[in-house]
Amino acid sequence: MIFDDRACTLGEGPLWHPERAQLFWFDIQAKRLMTREGGKPRHWQFDHHVSAAGWVDHDTLLIASEVELFRFDLTTGARDHIAPLEADEPVTRSNDGRADPFGGFWIGTMGKELEPEAGAIYRFYKGQVEVLYQDITISNAICFAPDGRTAYYTDTPTGIVMRQALDGEGWPDGAAEPFLRVDHPDGAVVDAEGCLWIAQWGKGRVLRYGPEGNLISHIDLPASQVTCPDFGGTTLHVTSAAEGVEETDGGKTFAVDVGIQGQSEHRVIL
Repeated sequence: MIFDDRACTLGEGPLWHPERAQLFWFDIQAKRLMTREGGKPRHWQFDHHVSAAGWVDHDTLLIASEVELFRFDLTTGARDHIAPLEADEPVTRSNDGRADPFGGFWIGTMGKELEPEAGAIYRFYKGQVEVLYQDITISNAICFAPDGRTAYYTDTPTGIVMRQALDGEGWPDGAAEPFLRVDHPDGAVVDAEGCLWIAQWGKGRVLRYGPEGNLISHIDLPASQVTCPDFGGTTLHVTSAAEGVEETDGGKTFAVDVGIQGQSEHRVIL
């Protein structure tokens, strides 16, 4: 079950790169991008908090930091600025994010000290960053249904996962509506059957909900502060956080074959 035994202070943003068959994730507080190569642990160190990524091509990621979106070359370590992200807001940092089915990238922000309503959720698309939702305290659960016309997100303190219809270019179509209520919802992903898997912070489990919001099943994990799931085939990878708890497996990254096919992560088009 343990995929990587390095204890992240705040593990987040798992991304299974479909062309590389490789998992990437972040330790936000340590300002690191994490992975495993050749069965060995590897990481890259940054100067700012980094939290989420999408894949651009075999060797390139789009990474969200507390001040920008940047292109990152996995072979050379080269970094190229793409767009600012609340660069003039020292109170905030990036948090949850995921590529959408149209080649865009949704990214949420939040206050570094959980300042109420300090964050927002944005979409990067065709070189531009546009705000989608404002007054967000802890952005989470950004993910997309396989039909390409439905997005999900949450502001964690509300306990409500929102469902958003999308138009033919992936922009919100009408107002978002409440989809389901969960205590302490964190990151989420949608499988190939359209079911939403959401990490439940403080509960040590990932819940699976059907497209109509009905609870189907859950998996338990040996870390209470699970943060975000992601699929690689039928394997569900789950990050966790060690900060504030004394647990043997707190902060480690897990892998569980759930026997259910996940969606392949979408490519970001720069």
